[in-house]
Amino acid sequence: MRIVIAPDKFAGTLTATEAAQAVADGWHDVDPDAATELLPLSDGGPGFVEVLHTALGGTTLRVDVTGPLGTPVTAEYLLDGDGGTAYIESAQACGLHLVDPDRRDPGRTTSRGVGELIAHAIGRGARTVVVGLGGSATNDAGAGMLAALGATPDEALGSGGLALADLPGPLDLGPARRGTAGVRLVAATDVDNPLLGAQGASAVFGPQKGADASQVRRLDRALALFADAASAAPGAQCDPRALPGAGAAGGLGYGLLLLGGTVESGVARVLAAVDLAEQVAAADLVITGEGSFDSQSLRGKLPHGVALTAAAHAVPCVVAAGVVAVDRAEAAAAGITATYSLVESAGSTEAALSRSAEELRRLAGDIARHWRP
Repeated sequence: MRIVIAPDKFAGTLTATEAAQAVADGWHDVDPDAATELLPLSDGGPGFVEVLHTALGGTTLRVDVTGPLGTPVTAEYLLDGDGGTAYIESAQACGLHLVDPDRRDPGRTTSRGVGELIAHAIGRGARTVVVGLGGSATNDAGAGMLAALGATPDEALGSGGLALADLPGPLDLGPARRGTAGVRLVAATDVDNPLLGAQGASAVFGPQKGADASQVRRLDRALALFADAASAAPGAQCDPRALPGAGAAGGLGYGLLLLGGTVESGVARVLAAVDLAEQVAAADLVITGEGSFDSQSLRGKLPHGVALTAAAHAVPCVVAAGVVAVDRAEAAAAGITATYSLVESAGSTEAALSRSAEELRRLAGDIARHWRP
């Protein structure tokens, strides 16, 4: 029997690579002769560079950049074989995992480090820069990124989302546009939220980053004022605040769109890079998963993309997730044959979180007992 194991990360507990290995180990505990193909994946969030480096080769470069709290962090990005395309993982520069829980404040965290990575890649000759969005600690509409690329007023733009409500001078995006002229910028994400409003960056993702209801309202207003300033700035060519993906990664999608960038599916790019379709076509079963499999997962997130690929080849696909919050009918409509919850298997959320690898391995053994010939 041949099993393709293609999970995303289990946020806060396991990387995609660790999750894939735990599933493979659990299956082999029950069926040691099975052939397992491990394909850890990413939708643009944490793991994006690692997954693409494994699939595409190329060269990784380590750069010290400004972290979300303004202190230095070391981030890694990928240059492809000919050096023409750079792949950047925004979470490496401004990820939520870089901020201790008691210091999380999306009103003050900055995306400046993402702009520094983009500038470094352009300096190394990249003419296409693909920025994976997801897992950010920021809610600054990409203003910090724009400041790092030359936009002014520099200090205010790099001081977090709340500072955007009262910029001390006129907004000038010209230097950032000139610095990225001739470079194709791509925001890789499967988040389709706009920048503002009830479905915007602040309202939907702000609470995950530490914002309470009052701060969510203040952030949404600050980002609206920034968008007004950007649309009125000299040389403004578009107002992308309402475009799908503008709200990704705390509005980093919006910042990239301001520079003439485009939004593309992070899932589609990664699945193509690892050639998932070819791997699935030769499989008897596909196992995917993530930390929380919920209604958002069925809106184009990675497990859904894996399931659609499996369905196209008439291969059953099962989901092993930390938490499963969709019913059987919803899962079946998305091409998913069965779902398995780590919390249910482990007996409690605490056990699932504290012993994630062990519990996922045990759950994979249960899946193997059900599915092996």
